[in-house]
Amino acid sequence: MIKKLFFLILFIVVFTNATAQRITEKGNGLINLERHQLTFNLLGPGIRYELGLFRNVSVSTSFSPGLASYQEGYTFGFAWHTRIRYYHNFQNRLDINKNIVGNSANYIAPARSVFWAPVQFTNNLNAPKDFAIAFYGGVYGIQRTNRKGFNINAELGFGYYRGDGVPDGYGPLFNFTFGWVATKRKSK
Repeated sequence: MIKKLFFLILFIVVFTNATAQRITEKGNGLINLERHQLTFNLLGPGIRYELGLFRNVSVSTSFSPGLASYQEGYTFGFAWHTRIRYYHNFQNRLDINKNIVGNSANYIAPARSVFWAPVQFTNNLNAPKDFAIAFYGGVYGIQRTNRKGFNINAELGFGYYRGDGVPDGYGPLFNFTFGWVATKRKSK
């Protein structure tokens, strides 16, 4: 029920914003959003690909370190993250002459992250050697890319953890990456 409500609210916000921007910005293209963005993580090796779908909305998938914490304990290590990002402050950043290159903005996103035991660095879970945990929830993120292509992405969220070999529960998720965007960026 909570998932359905979250997706309904996200859909309404995205649809309303897309309609309002179409009127004021004139045109149907991806005005501020990068169409394709491939990022190689330098801190904790990993990779992320982001695809711009339509104005202010993108999908991303990455394999990078993350921290999962819930009632049963924590785990830190590599995870597969997927997001549907809604960037909400492109216009505000443009109005005050801030950089929006490489999707430099703040976003909200429904999120899924999967942590597998073989690629975890540390945990305090009472779990077998082949456990897995999947996070389903929402995150708030900040992404900044400078003109040379260096990228910082940090997100914090809360959601439901579904365990395989460990108990289920609720808790926060933290993800931070520092990397370099390998694809060509807009010159805005």
